[in-house]
Amino acid sequence: LCFGNPEYDGPLLTGQLHPRRILEGVRKGIEDGGNKSGVPTVNGAIVFDDRYAGKPLVYCGTGAVMPMQMAGRNSWEKPIAAHDRIVVAGGRVGKDGIHGATFSNIELDENAPATAVQIGSPITQKLAMDFLLLAARRGLLQCSTDNGAGGLSSSVGELAGISGGAVVELEKVPLKYPGLRPWEIFLSESQERFTLVVAPADMPALLALGQEMEVELTDIGHFTDDGVLAVSYAGQPVARLPLAFLHDSVPRKILEAEWGAALNEGAALNQELRMKNEELATSGNSSLFIPHSSLSVSEALIALLGSLNICSREAVIRQYDHEVKGRTIVKPLMGATGQAPQDAAVVRFDFESWEGVAVSNGIIPRYGDLDAYQMSAGAFDEAVRQIVAVGGRLPNLSYGDGNFWSVNDNFCVPDSVYDPIANPDGKQKLAKLVQMCEALRDACLAYCIPLTSGKDSMKNDFKADGVKISVPPTVLYSMTAKMEDVRRAVTSDFQQADDVIYLLGETYNELGGSEYYALHGHLGTNVPKVNFFAAKALYVLVGEAHAARLLQNCHDLSDGGLAVALAECCFGYDHGAEITLPETAL
Repeated sequence: LCFGNPEYDGPLLTGQLHPRRILEGVRKGIEDGGNKSGVPTVNGAIVFDDRYAGKPLVYCGTGAVMPMQMAGRNSWEKPIAAHDRIVVAGGRVGKDGIHGATFSNIELDENAPATAVQIGSPITQKLAMDFLLLAARRGLLQCSTDNGAGGLSSSVGELAGISGGAVVELEKVPLKYPGLRPWEIFLSESQERFTLVVAPADMPALLALGQEMEVELTDIGHFTDDGVLAVSYAGQPVARLPLAFLHDSVPRKILEAEWGAALNEGAALNQELRMKNEELATSGNSSLFIPHSSLSVSEALIALLGSLNICSREAVIRQYDHEVKGRTIVKPLMGATGQAPQDAAVVRFDFESWEGVAVSNGIIPRYGDLDAYQMSAGAFDEAVRQIVAVGGRLPNLSYGDGNFWSVNDNFCVPDSVYDPIANPDGKQKLAKLVQMCEALRDACLAYCIPLTSGKDSMKNDFKADGVKISVPPTVLYSMTAKMEDVRRAVTSDFQQADDVIYLLGETYNELGGSEYYALHGHLGTNVPKVNFFAAKALYVLVGEAHAARLLQNCHDLSDGGLAVALAECCFGYDHGAEITLPETAL
């Protein structure tokens, strides 16, 4: 979750909501949607930056285990034949959610339509989910998909690409209220509405199951093999699109990216700091200039622990059900006090096996002000570190082992299309996106982690009263890894006295983009850099140490560095720690 400063006390632009109001609304939405769905909310992050005050970012993701086969068919296949029926299941269609996907990819202003926002019904979604599971187990479905971005236009349009065509009769679609025009019915989005593909012979059994489980089902058409998506309303044609045109004929937009000094905003914002570092380097001094601070080490640590991007998230976490179904092994907060923040979550698959999955995320947008490549690489590496910390073992493809990992990318950037008047720095913004993608490619190859899915939102700007607020280029990496035995999962909290504390890895002169610099109003210039191959070698060793049961607990270093990591380790049991730092460097 990315918000503006909730403590902001200045004037708001026309149509702009206060960041605290947005934060509370999003928190409440996740509480209502997640807690009523029966799906535990086990992992997350909250980032505060004034540049999210115009258009906040809300990333939500869900994972599930899918059986290899259901009713004698491979569960990942989508066999669709001509004459298979198109069935809508779940919530009814309304004006809410129309152009929702478009809404998330345009510049917002005070005239942004409220109808673009879906009005969700988590109870309806839960009923539909339970119905789908049972219908699939009984072999009543050929396949199914959701009615997210684009609504029926996307779900039916995509599935029609498999069969070779479809006929849709929009007057049959159930509505929340009368008055919707045909195009609105076709485009309205909802997360609790699904499109099902059903063989004609299975329709009676499916309709009976829907009635039994109180899920509304409506037959709205059928699939064809004539290469056309035909849409009608009350017998009148609304659209007739060749699938070749629909899927393959969109002109490719050619954009311009430009590398230059503008990519390194830190150098411009911190000229004095940059010159000081160059002076030290010229003199042969390897030390990094630290901004003058009146804070003692203890005061600096307390200030860091109280800063917006590091302080406890317990007030938010406690509103979410992270233990529904009783299979969450490593929760967001652990220890006897229930206050020690954890790295990755660990969830058991079922009660008949000790296998499970670790779930983590990585997001550090402030690094992008200095180096977009290292920001993306660092976020990816953070997600890896979190899973390694709880006991995950990196895949080793040279030995063909079964340590299954996957990562999803989630890109959100400001408008990167160059326009000499409206967006004069568009080329530089696009260059940052290119850098972020290059880092993703390098990280996936280095760690042997497949990129399985993702999303992008490319117009994250808000404009009102002649002021434009653009989000910083942001990428979130959501990562999962299989855990062979969740009983061996390790938490971050110090659990007993006399354990020895080790710091693994090298520490470099890289304070750029740090929360410590932010305390002093600086950005810095020397952003932390990821050496993928050195990091991988270290993570493999940590995995071997986990396998040998050598680690009592483990915590990755991220916001606030070593000092904050040690403090967080102490929270779980109210333990302390005696630390001896070397005279020279770590």
